[in-house]
This record gives sequence, structure tokens and C-alpha cells, in this order.
Amino acid sequence: MSHVDLRPRLVASGRAIGHLAADFGIGLLALIAFAATLLVAALVPLGVGLVALPSLTSWTRTLASRQRRRIADLLGTPLRDGYQPLEGSLPHRIRVALTDPATPRDLAWLLVHGVAGTAAGYLALALPLFALNAVTVPLWWQAVPHASVLGYPIDSWPAALSGIAVGLGYGLLALVVPPPLATATARLGRVLLRPSGRERLAAVSAARAAALEAHELELTRIERDLHDETQNRLVTVLMSLGMLERSLAEAPEPARLLAVRAHEAASDALTTLRRVVRTIHPPVLTERGLDGAVAALAADSPVPCTVTIASFPRLPAAVETAAYFAVAEALTNLAKHSGAASAQVRLRIEAELLVVEVEDDGSGGALIVPGGGLAGIDRRVAAFNGRTVVTSPPGGPTMVRVELPCEW
Repeated sequence: MSHVDLRPRLVASGRAIGHLAADFGIGLLALIAFAATLLVAALVPLGVGLVALPSLTSWTRTLASRQRRRIADLLGTPLRDGYQPLEGSLPHRIRVALTDPATPRDLAWLLVHGVAGTAAGYLALALPLFALNAVTVPLWWQAVPHASVLGYPIDSWPAALSGIAVGLGYGLLALVVPPPLATATARLGRVLLRPSGRERLAAVSAARAAALEAHELELTRIERDLHDETQNRLVTVLMSLGMLERSLAEAPEPARLLAVRAHEAASDALTTLRRVVRTIHPPVLTERGLDGAVAALAADSPVPCTVTIASFPRLPAAVETAAYFAVAEALTNLAKHSGAASAQVRLRIEAELLVVEVEDDGSGGALIVPGGGLAGIDRRVAAFNGRTVVTSPPGGPTMVRVELPCEW
């Protein structure tokens, strides 16, 4: 006779019952969160609901994230969330909570898991308890008035002993049902909580924006270190060489020429360093903001240039830097090639985009060609998932339009 090893099945059933028992608790919390969401929605017209929305969204995300980890542990596949960062000022967090595609997805999960998870968890817990109750009927039925099992009265020993058979049946169900039930509920949860392609793209875009912002902060730090330390030391060297040159005025000509050459070399190094610092992160951008920095570019342009900048708040540093260099390169390009007598620079916000337009009255025919200045603008803007459009018919006018996402 073959030996049947029940231990793997018992282990699998025990693990599934534990998973479903946790589903029961999370399901109850999900129902509470869903009810709280309905309450908050009802209070939105009073303004109170909007204030509570970010906290409720954060709680829901925490609950859903915990469930994702549990689903990943059971099914063996990771499950990403795709959330947009819920950070910043209260108005920004409210806007994220309302517009994040993950919000309706999480609400659907709250309702479905609140019902299905609670029901599945209750069943998984009830089966072994029913089995234990029915198997032990012969031990207690005489001590309990009106004893019954599943509504059937136990009023005799034959009825009490039949409870053992019923208990074994429940035990068999407790052994067989929980594993596939746990798998089914986990797969349902994975379908509900898995981010869509749009959400995954938004998450990638947010990660790229964060990386660009971190890169910009690092460039700002490098610019500050070069400006405050290296540049100041070069200035000190220049001063020392100047004093040395003056002290060698009566010295032999070779020694004096060496001092002059060293002074010129240090002066050239300082000029180059200042130019490099400006290309890393323009100090004027930090000091005067984007509007002041663009105005300075226009003032330095050899082509007369007017600037129109709509009022908008400070943007992420990386976005402002990209816009600044786009204007700088466009003005340089038109000064070299357009033959224009005048130019205009316009900056404004349109539908969460920073729109930069540089227009001139030159001869037209400008194109984005590899290695050209306009290609450099396009490459920098593309890193932000932005867009560069050049309109330049023969005879002009030429307009370079840059669109940069500014809601990160």
C-alpha cells in the first residue's frame, strides 16, 4: 500500500489560511477606508473633504502597498505601484490625489477586496473551526442545552457521533479549498492593483524628472564650489603674479617674461573657468530667477530684443535651466545666422507646460540639423519629455517654440 504524505498539503493549506486570515483583516480595513472615502467626497462641497483627501489617499496607498507585498510573496512576482509622489504643499497634494490615475484604481480595489477579501477570509477561518466544532460534538453535546451542528439538533449519541463525519468533511474542505482560494484572491488583487501602461509611463517620467532635478542640484553644487573656491584661488594667484611681475620690473628680461606669461596663463584659465561655470549653471538664474536671467540674456543680445514674460511661480531648477539655455542658444543662433533686425522672447505657462518662444524677423530657412545649435536645444528639451518646434519659412520670420513640462 502506498504511503500518502499529507505534510506538504497541510503546510500549503496552513499558509493559505494564514494569507486569507490576513485578507480578512485587510478587507475590513478596506471597507472602512472606502466608507471614509464616501464621507470625504460628501464633505468636499464644504471644503473639509479636500483638506482630508491627501491623508486618506496616503492611508489607502499604505494599505494597498501592503497588499501588493503580500500578493508578491504568494505569487512570486513583484507588483509595482506606479504612484505619483504625494509631496509638497497641500494644494499640490490635493491635485495629485485627484489626478493620479492610481486613485480610482485603489478605490476599486478597496470595494472589491473589502467584499471578496473579507468573504474569502471568513470562509478560510470558518472551515477549520467548523471542523473542530463538529468533531468534538461527542465531548460536549450533553452539557450544552439545545446543542446543534449547522442547525441540526444533537439530541442523541448517534447524532453526536455523526458530527465526527461532518467534522472530517469540513476538515477535508479546509485542506483543499484555501490554497486555490488564496491564489484566486491574490490574482484578483494583482489585476486590480497592477498599474496600467499609462501609469507605468507616468512613473517612469516622474523618476526621470527626479533624476534630472537631482542632476541639476549636483551641477549647482559644482558651480558653487568652482565659483567660491577654485575661482577665488585663481584670483589670488593672479594677484600674486601681478605683484611678482611688478617686483621683477628691474629684473633680467627672461625672468620678467616668465612672470608675464604666468600671469597671462592664469588670466586665461580664470576666463575659461568662468565660461565653464556659466555653462554648468548660470549664477544669474539662481540670483534673479528665470525672468531676470532671460532679461539679462536679451539685454546682452547683439540683436535688439524685447521680452514678454507672464507671471508664474518659480519652477523646478532643472526646468528653469533648460529654458534659460534654450533662450540663450536661440538668441546666439539668430544673431549668427538670421540677419534679423529685431527679436522677441516670450515665456508663459500653458496647460502645465512652460512655453518659450523666440521669434525674429530675419531671412528664415532655419532647420534642426545634427550638431547645430537648434539640435542642442532639441536634445536638452527632449530629456524632459518636452518638444521643440522650429517654424522658419524662406524669407522669415523664424520662431523657435519650446514646450517643457513643469508639473512634476
